Parts: sequence; structure tokens; C-alpha cells
Amino acid sequence: MKTNTICIMLIGLTICFSCGNLSQLKKTKNTIDKQGHRGCRGLMPENTIPAFIKAVDLGVNTLEMDLVITNDNKVLVSHEPFFNHEITTLPNGEWILESNEKEFNIYKMPYSEVIKYDVGLKTHPRFPNQFKMKAHKPLLSEVINSVEIYAKENRKPVLYYNIETKTTPKTDGIFHPEPKEFVDLMMRVILEKKIENRVIIQSFDIRTLNYLHQNHPGIKTALLVEDFDKREFFKQIEDLGFVPTIYSPAQNLVTPKLVKECRSKGVKLIPWTVNDLKRINNLTKMGVDGIISDYPNLFFEK
Repeated sequence: MKTNTICIMLIGLTICFSCGNLSQLKKTKNTIDKQGHRGCRGLMPENTIPAFIKAVDLGVNTLEMDLVITNDNKVLVSHEPFFNHEITTLPNGEWILESNEKEFNIYKMPYSEVIKYDVGLKTHPRFPNQFKMKAHKPLLSEVINSVEIYAKENRKPVLYYNIETKTTPKTDGIFHPEPKEFVDLMMRVILEKKIENRVIIQSFDIRTLNYLHQNHPGIKTALLVEDFDKREFFKQIEDLGFVPTIYSPAQNLVTPKLVKECRSKGVKLIPWTVNDLKRINNLTKMGVDGIISDYPNLFFEK
């Protein structure tokens, strides 16, 4: 009898402990910055207005996206500065090949030509469940207008924008303008749309972050870090030259030690790109401030 009582008490404690952990995890997940990568790439054509609207409906806090520049200086939402063979259908209905995709250089094309290319109909080889639909690469201004109107009409919370500048020193003048011109063109749109208080500018290229920090110090910044970057966190911050708002590494680089280091500098830690619910939960328990995912629906699953 006594043994049975003890067993029942232990089972009860275990259940309470488990429920407590789940409750705490749910509470923590509710407070982290839930970012939809390229809108919601796992579900909709990446970096398109339908993908961003879907992410808003799913309940993200922040829309993550990438920028390139066209030949006529339009600020375009696109991950690559060329038409990627995985997602592109040519105006004549044919597909671009991997061997020649970089010949379709957006920086050498006017926007009137860019919108003739479809990026929503082709089945994505790595995201086979992505909803297929006709879609084009939108202007940053189009995305902001569409999201702001949709959020207001549907009484959604205020949205934030995490925007990556797609620049690198070796392709200056080939696939994009130099950092100063790139940032100036981008900021012109952001200031015109009056969303500067809800924008984060992220980049692997510290030149764009430095120029932005010097000329627009009030704009939030995020240092992107590849998984092959072996420099210590403090060395990366030293090389950047200032303390960014956010440190955004590849998700496999996140450790309890890194969480503590970021906190010691007052820097938020938001890793990319996390597409597994178990990993999302583990990172949340570890103490990250946000997560970027191709599947933002996972944020709301147990």
C-alpha cells in the first residue's frame, strides 16, 4: 500500500514537471521573435508578396527578406542578384539551367524586364510541398505597401522587416552597386514608407553594415555569420567595429556559451534557418531571442 502511494506520488510529480516544462516552453516561444524566412519559403514561392501575406496570417512577428538592385536602380526583393534555376520560368515558358543562371543578371536588367520572369510556378526541388502559383519578384515598395495594407485591413499586429543586403566585395559593379549606393537606394524606400523604426538591416558584408551604422545610426543592424566562420564571437564584433543590435549565426553555431556571450554584450541572438520543430524547441530553451524559419507554422506547434 505504501509502495503504491509512493509510486502514485512520483508519477504525479513527473506529470507536473512535464506540464511545467511545456508551459514554460510555450510561454518562451510566445515571446521570441518569430521570423518567416523569405516570407515562408517552405510553404509559398520565396520572397513573393503571397509568401509574405501567408507569413502574416501564420502569425510571425518579422518578415525576413533579401534585396538586390536592378539596372534602373529599383530596389527588388530577391535572394540572388540573378534568376535562380530552381525557381525560375523564362518568359517563353522554358526553364533556366544551373549552368547559365548567372547570365540572367538582374543588375543588368530593367525592372520592366524582370517582372516578365515567373518565380512561382516551377516545383522547387528542396521544397516540394511549396504551393505553386504565378508570381514575380516584387519591388521592396510593393511588399511594404501590400503587407501594411493587409495587416491593417485584417487587424494584424504591427509587422517588422528583417532585410538583407546582398552584396560582397568580389561582385561590386558586377551583380550589385557598391555598398554606399546600395544602402542609399534601400534607405530611400524605407524612409519614404516610414518604417525605419520597424526595420532590421542584416548582412554578411560588414561594409554595408558599417556604412549604414555611420549614416543611419538609429537603424537596427544584424550581423549574419556563416557556419564556416571560425572566429570567436568577440573577434567578429571587434572586426565589425561596432556592437550590432542582433547577432545572427547559422543555427548549428548556437551553444549555451554563445547565448551568454551575446547577453554580455547586450546583443540579441537570432539564428537561421531552423526548419525542425525539435531544434526550434531546443534553441528556445537555450535562450535565443528569435528564430528564422522557412516553416513559420512550426512556431505554433507543440
